[in-house]
Amino acid sequence: MTDDTPDTPLLQEPRLWQDENWTAQVIKNDDDDGWAVAMFKAGASEPALVGPWTMGRDKKNPKPLDGNAFITLVKTASEFVRRSEQQLHAQLNQSVTVNGQDSRVTVLLRIVPDEDNPYALLSAQDEGGDELAEIKVDAGFKLNRQTAQAWVDADFAKPGSGRR
Repeated sequence: MTDDTPDTPLLQEPRLWQDENWTAQVIKNDDDDGWAVAMFKAGASEPALVGPWTMGRDKKNPKPLDGNAFITLVKTASEFVRRSEQQLHAQLNQSVTVNGQDSRVTVLLRIVPDEDNPYALLSAQDEGGDELAEIKVDAGFKLNRQTAQAWVDADFAKPGSGRR
């Protein structure tokens, strides 16, 4: 018989619920006299999402967490994290398709948000997805149809350099 219990016990308390991936913690709302619930992804020190929480019947203490509330909170926090990740990915990864000499060329810009030295990689792919060129550019490089076409027309010379 196998032991399916996790190494650390899962908490199910009135103000703190936890599973393998999430922790819900009811906290005092700093903005008013009410309560809030903070959702922490496992291993994170900052909450992924903080939202209002319902007062209990005594109108003084928070309503206790329960299984149904926790499931709803996990779904909401997971969706919020997923949307945030999609938005960040869209901000850091862009593409434009333009006309090359013989076929369509997709120009991609991938921003690398390095804390000390952010940069971007500008690359080109043919219609089959094969890489035609890749160069390092400034993280502030603006990719649009015009800049992509100019790069392709310049035979993939580094923008602003006049050389490849």
